[in-house]
Amino acid sequence: MTFSLVARCPETGMFGTAISSSSPAVAARCAYARAGVGAVSSQNITDPTLGPLALDLMESGLPAPKAIAEIKARGTFIAYRQVLAVDAQGRTAIHSGPNSLGIWTEAQARNVASGGNLLANDSVPQAIVDGYLSASGHIGDRLIAAMQAGLAAGGEAGPVHSAGMLIVDKMSWPLAELRCDWTEACPIADIARAWEVYKPQMEAYVQRALDPREAPSYGVPGDE
Repeated sequence: MTFSLVARCPETGMFGTAISSSSPAVAARCAYARAGVGAVSSQNITDPTLGPLALDLMESGLPAPKAIAEIKARGTFIAYRQVLAVDAQGRTAIHSGPNSLGIWTEAQARNVASGGNLLANDSVPQAIVDGYLSASGHIGDRLIAAMQAGLAAGGEAGPVHSAGMLIVDKMSWPLAELRCDWTEACPIADIARAWEVYKPQMEAYVQRALDPREAPSYGVPGDE
């Protein structure tokens, strides 16, 4: 019921993950990233503890493949889980349990990995990886392009209703965290529109946190 990717930008060191599902609020349960460490998606029949655990393991020094191996050793009902990870060196790893739902598959390259379940066909994750690698610009632009490529390749077997995109840079908080928790329309299109609005203001929000004296105002009522 989900397709996603985790990615690292080799130019900036930013990490991001993007995800969409037929279930509500998928990003709230499945998307994880930590500045300087990596990004993780924990999905299928979701165990939300696995995302933070994978990040902790990578922060302790394990590369993504070893972190995922440790997840497989420690996780409960691991045959039902699908977990994707990318680390600070761009190494990727995926665990897809044999009890993943419907058509499930995965694809990997340096700095990006994609996986999905209950897919329309088994080409979707590779289309997502190819979409990310062929896109240009900010990692957010590439994450959106990748998800759109996955949707164009067939996406889920049924309609998706929620989506999210999470990006981290150098701060302890997200650079961007955009979500559509439920829509009868296209949640990926909603996230893309939100990104178009948020991207030009993004650095200003960082500046407000670091030094509000230098932060621009957008001149709207209640601007904060």
